[in-house]
Amino acid sequence: MNTIFIVLPVLTLLMFDLGLALKPADFKLFIERPQAVLTGLAGQIILLPAIGWCLAGAFGLNAMFFLGVMLIACSPGGSSSNVFSMLAGGDVALSVSLTACSSVITLFTGPAIINVVAQSIGAGSDFQFPVGNLLVQNLVLMAVPIICGLLIAVYRERLAIRMHNVLKRLAFPLLVLLAGTFFVQHRETIVREFPELGLCMTLLILLTMGGGAALSWLARLKGKEQRTIIIEIGMQNAAQAISVACSPFVFNNEVIAIPAIIYALMMNVILLIYVAVIKRVSA
Repeated sequence: MNTIFIVLPVLTLLMFDLGLALKPADFKLFIERPQAVLTGLAGQIILLPAIGWCLAGAFGLNAMFFLGVMLIACSPGGSSSNVFSMLAGGDVALSVSLTACSSVITLFTGPAIINVVAQSIGAGSDFQFPVGNLLVQNLVLMAVPIICGLLIAVYRERLAIRMHNVLKRLAFPLLVLLAGTFFVQHRETIVREFPELGLCMTLLILLTMGGGAALSWLARLKGKEQRTIIIEIGMQNAAQAISVACSPFVFNNEVIAIPAIIYALMMNVILLIYVAVIKRVSA
């Protein structure tokens, strides 16, 4: 079974659900609290890819896994970060704004960074990266569903709330289905590469969360804002990374998606521990 037929609908539903949960005011937070939003975006768009690139190089990953690491590092924040922020007593409004802004900005920064990475690791080979195709796919699979959901939220608020209540319950089971299907198809490779990739992805999450804490400290952000930024930077949209890897219009290579699958597993484990620690300390 080609996982692309699971990935693309899941990604589209997640982006549509994000749009349903948005309000025009979520984008105004950029003007009202620019320091917090810019700090979160700096971690998401600059720090994360930089750490991902350094780790992939330090581990000496092959070209396909190197691309996979960079795909997840260049993805926007995952929609689940809003739930984790709420559980950790964070600033949910800031979390939603960061997810929305990063989802829009990475439509363009992601292809640009991946293009540089692809050229650097593909030097001397026939490897070609269709940056135009990725940009179009991002616009179609992410921007369009977000805009459609946002329009419903603005003009049919009650309908948007009902739809969001249904879709938010489906999001996690759908991601589990995606991960399970992917694992069955590539279990030998995942099991064989897990010691190295598992450590690499764990370090990526921990270092970026630590970087988020450092950026928050430098920006003099504390409490709810700091917790939110740490979670937002540590939780990436794995479905988007997998869709780019598997898409017949971009890489069409499921091996590239393996780092994102492992990242998704480690991300949830680490952030659940982080939330538990925060709750215990705050109790």
